[in-house]
Amino acid sequence: MRLTTFSDYTLRVLIFLGTNADRIATIGEVAAAYGISENHLMKVVHSLSRRGYIDTVRGKGGGMRLKLAPENINVGEVMRGTEQDARLVECFDEGNSDCRIEPACVLKGILGRAMEGFFAVLDGYALSDLLVPRPKLAKLLALTDTRRHSA
Repeated sequence: MRLTTFSDYTLRVLIFLGTNADRIATIGEVAAAYGISENHLMKVVHSLSRRGYIDTVRGKGGGMRLKLAPENINVGEVMRGTEQDARLVECFDEGNSDCRIEPACVLKGILGRAMEGFFAVLDGYALSDLLVPRPKLAKLLALTDTRRHSA
C-alpha cells in the first residue's frame, strides 16, 4: 500500500504545527520547511480545518494552529479521512470490478484484513507520539518565528 501525497502532506502539516504549537504558522512556512508546493498544502489545510483538526486565522498575522491537543489527534482517524479511495485492487470497487475470478477469489479477503490491520496499527498512535523527538524535529524543520524577528 502506498499513501497518497495528500495523506503524506496532511501528516507533515500536523507534525509541523505540533512541533511548534505555541504560535501560528503559515502555509508558506510549512511549504518552505518541507520543500513542497504551497498549492498542494492549501488543499490539505482546508481539509484539516474542515475536519476540525486545525484552526485557521485570516489576514495579517494569520495562519494556522492545532485546534486539538496532539494527544487527541488519532493518526488512524486522520489517515482514514485522507485515504478515502483505499482500493488495493480492482475488486475492492464494488460494482466496477471486471475481475473474472472475483466470485472464487480468496485474495480479496486477505488484502482486506491486511488493510484493516494497517489502520488498526495507526489507531494505536496519536499525533503526540509522532512528536516525541520534538527538539530534533524543530531543528530539522528549521523552525523560527520570522514574524517576531522581522518587526
